[in-house]
Amino acid sequence: MSSPLPDACLDQIFREARTRNGWETAPLAETLIRAVYDLARMGPTSANASPARFVFVTSEEGKAKLAGCASAQNAPKILQAPCTVIIGYDLEFMDRLPQLFPHNPGARDWFPKGSEVAEKTAFRNGTLQGAYLIMAARSLGLDCGPMSGFSNDKVDELFFAGTAVKSNFICSIGHGTDKDLFPRSPRLSFEDACTIR
Repeated sequence: MSSPLPDACLDQIFREARTRNGWETAPLAETLIRAVYDLARMGPTSANASPARFVFVTSEEGKAKLAGCASAQNAPKILQAPCTVIIGYDLEFMDRLPQLFPHNPGARDWFPKGSEVAEKTAFRNGTLQGAYLIMAARSLGLDCGPMSGFSNDKVDELFFAGTAVKSNFICSIGHGTDKDLFPRSPRLSFEDACTIR
């Protein structure tokens, strides 16, 4: 665990990975989808709360519903990709803490339902888990296309009705093509983004 990953791995996950807009349409095996989640779930969250909830949209009906919630620019990507994941966060995540954080039976009380701390914890850690999902997918040889550009309210109505889950962002996964692939955009330097104190 103390050795750096080889450069080829770092290239695949970070340096050479690109946000894809075009997709091969061959379906993803359920075993691969499960493998992505099994890696992503291992990333750390506050009190192991694991508030993210994922909907892997693969059916033609599901993709049509999701595309109907998206901008004109994003809808074709959803329809073409073999899978687009809705990354949501469960506002009632604390109900799972007795299972997920068993060494502290009082942990559920740290996050009262409906409180600001519960909402911020769910959103922050659900977002982290969405990022872990991207890293997990890339590590298994898949490409990713994370997106905003959709109506959260419509997605919540169609995919999370009757639950305490709210959508955060969406991400297509699969094997990308170079269609509409933009040149890599610049990144901020360490000096522009970081300080050491």
